Amino acid sequence: MLDRLDPLRQFRQRFYQTKGEIYLCGHTLGLASIDAEKSLNDLLELWKKEGVSIWMKNNRKYVKYSSLLAELIAPLIKVQPDEIVISGSCTSNIHVAMCTLYKPTSRKYKVLVDDINFSSDRYAVDSQVRLKNLDPRDAVKVVHCQGSFMDEDLIINSMTEDVALLLLPVVYYKTSQVLEMKRICEKANELDIIIGLDVSHAIGVIDLDLQVLNIDFAVWCTYKYLNGGPGSCAGLYINKKHFHLMPGLAGWYGNKDETRLQFKQEFDHQKNANGWQIGTPCLFSMAPLQGSLEIFNEAGIKNIRKKSLRITAYLMYLIDKKLVRYGFNVGNLREDEKRGGHVCVVHVDARRISLALKSRGIVTDFREPDIMRVAPIALYNTYEEVYKFVEILLDIMKRKTY
Repeated sequence: MLDRLDPLRQFRQRFYQTKGEIYLCGHTLGLASIDAEKSLNDLLELWKKEGVSIWMKNNRKYVKYSSLLAELIAPLIKVQPDEIVISGSCTSNIHVAMCTLYKPTSRKYKVLVDDINFSSDRYAVDSQVRLKNLDPRDAVKVVHCQGSFMDEDLIINSMTEDVALLLLPVVYYKTSQVLEMKRICEKANELDIIIGLDVSHAIGVIDLDLQVLNIDFAVWCTYKYLNGGPGSCAGLYINKKHFHLMPGLAGWYGNKDETRLQFKQEFDHQKNANGWQIGTPCLFSMAPLQGSLEIFNEAGIKNIRKKSLRITAYLMYLIDKKLVRYGFNVGNLREDEKRGGHVCVVHVDARRISLALKSRGIVTDFREPDIMRVAPIALYNTYEEVYKFVEILLDIMKRKTY
């Protein structure tokens, strides 16, 4: 009944599924779609036919490819397309943004982070601090999580006058916690702190509005909920109020389009987010994203979020109903506004159980010490698959095949 009433049910047919497998790992790598395959093949066929002339075809589409993708992705985060560039990786984009916006002084120099974010973000922050001849042990201020979930008050209370920039996730990759960003950003803006957000585990599953938050920059990968393909090019948002700034890392593709091929020895800054591009676009890492984003715009992010909340709530209900007696519990926050796109299924033997699930055709992932992250994706997973997942898990526990 739930699947018959699902307004997004038709999109499942546009994604490639492996027979006999239930894929619940789209929070790590989204599935390939027919649409993504087509946009990639269109590029490949044009390259085969045209060679170097590919750049001049279709109204120079691929020269301006980032701008085309930005038009498609803008509705997902509620900003202007010219504030978005699709380039590099999530971590490299942190470097790109911080090289421009992190300007420490003797009184205001610290970078505020937490200790449960994805570690690559911290590596980038520490590197940027060292490049300013500062010591991360002094210049990186860490908010320590007390318990399983981050307390927003701890973050806000850590915003002292010496904090110059903060970098936080919107959704925590491990616990699926959604931070109350409005309150955090209001305080940071009040204190003139540069705000950077990692929205990798939020974009494509949560209805984001970065303009309302009034942040300075954001980064995200595109291979999780956005289904852009393994290692697909990442995204960078630069608030238009910073367009006048010279990029801290400049390269030829950040030069104005009209003078780029004049190869002058002085950088002619393109004064929008495209000015933060460095090298030639990685077209084959961008093309599948076009097809995928077209699906998102057709489905609508509000509808996607609505189903995501319902199908994860259904999963939590089944865990409570059937699996608690076998030592399972839900390890994420249950409130809709505090829950991202995956459910944390907790069990002391989670590692072994996840391997047993894999042998039964169930794809999830495991995080130390006891969490199986399970993500029923709105565009291609069904309520029936969630039910089957729980039934298989129940059978594994009854038979002790883990």
